[in-house]
Amino acid sequence: MWGLAGILAIALLWEGYKLVGPANGVEVGDLRIMPRTTDLAMPHVWDMLGRLFEPVTRADDALPLWAAVALAALTTLGIAAAGWLVGVVVGVGLALVMQRWRIAEWGLLPWIVLSQTVPLIAFAPIVKSWGSRIEIGAFEWQDWMSVALIASYLAFFPIAIGALKGLQSPDRIHTELMETYAAGYWQTLVKLRFPAAVPYLLPALRLGAANAVIGAVVAEVSTGLQGGIGRILIQFAGQASGDPAKAWGPIFGAIVLGLVAAGSVALLGVILSNYRRNEEHA
Repeated sequence: MWGLAGILAIALLWEGYKLVGPANGVEVGDLRIMPRTTDLAMPHVWDMLGRLFEPVTRADDALPLWAAVALAALTTLGIAAAGWLVGVVVGVGLALVMQRWRIAEWGLLPWIVLSQTVPLIAFAPIVKSWGSRIEIGAFEWQDWMSVALIASYLAFFPIAIGALKGLQSPDRIHTELMETYAAGYWQTLVKLRFPAAVPYLLPALRLGAANAVIGAVVAEVSTGLQGGIGRILIQFAGQASGDPAKAWGPIFGAIVLGLVAAGSVALLGVILSNYRRNEEHA
């Protein structure tokens, strides 16, 4: 309900500014702080929505724009899902190591934080170049694997931080109680630390899923991978001068894709409902 209200409010703001805003945008000196309101820069909302149901091209067998965007989004979603799974394994693994040994936390955590400062758009072509040289027997590195690896690079960070905070969340009295029961490390981890980490881990997994989609889209743009939504974003943006509403189709698709990815993690919350209590943000 509130989501629909938010979408409606954005549409009204869009049309309101387009109605009253200057054609050349709002400028302060030589700096434009608000966009132009021409149909080329800001198509009407109904034009953008209507364009979704028109063919992508004038060819007789051309798909509607929404169908082309949906197919591209499914391709990107599959790649992002693979990257998210890798990010979960790496993030939780690092959290376990840092929780187990404090010296590992001191040594790894600064580098984990520093890793997120690398500009992704410059890093993606390097990953593709390295991956193309990997050949192990009959195995050959595929271009989509580079995109999935970059998606995992963005996904693992919030998962590692959230999992670490969750694993460290049990009070001393609870850990001491496990010690009085002669519980070992693995028993304490399974019976106490993992259940305690769930309220921290679920929001981190949702954020990691959204980050994986962002990483996949950016990597598709940077590496030129065909078939994904990142590629058609660039392709349709190049056609915006003649068909401005068309360029917004993949933008809407990318937004829905991120929402679907983050919302899918909510299914884990249903499965782990006995452990959720109040979710905590890392």
